[in-house]
Amino acid sequence: MAVLTFANEATSAVAAPRMFKALLLDMDNLLLKIMPDIFKSIETLQGDGGPGTVRESTIAIGGTTKRIKHRIDALDEEKMTKSYTMTESEGDDLMAKFESIAYEIAVEATADGGCKVKTVSKFFPKEGAAEVSEDQLKAHKGNSEALFKAVEGYLLANPQAYA
Repeated sequence: MAVLTFANEATSAVAAPRMFKALLLDMDNLLLKIMPDIFKSIETLQGDGGPGTVRESTIAIGGTTKRIKHRIDALDEEKMTKSYTMTESEGDDLMAKFESIAYEIAVEATADGGCKVKTVSKFFPKEGAAEVSEDQLKAHKGNSEALFKAVEGYLLANPQAYA
């Protein structure tokens, strides 16, 4: 199975600097606050929040608890970009088929004062892994979209947050 690459783009009325701060700089703290039923804990295992930082998240979705480790590969506050790689996951059927999943996220200002969030996801399959179903990939994409909508909703409801 070859590397699977997906691109996604979302727009928001939230200003780009606020979205970047919330979604890419302080996402761990914000998710614990706005989605406590899903995000149970997020711990820094190594690093200071910049490149090389390794974090472990404990999440609960659909009655299943999962532990996910990810590593920050690059962070550029001036360009409002972040790259990170999911390196391990316990309890996740999709991740069992991949060595890693790499994400590149860019937040760009739009002419109307809002922003555009561009995401590229690359799924690196394990050798000999079974094919991934379309439903599994749709569920993964749906989780990402739900997370974005939750962050956006919080920022719209709290205009002073991350200002």
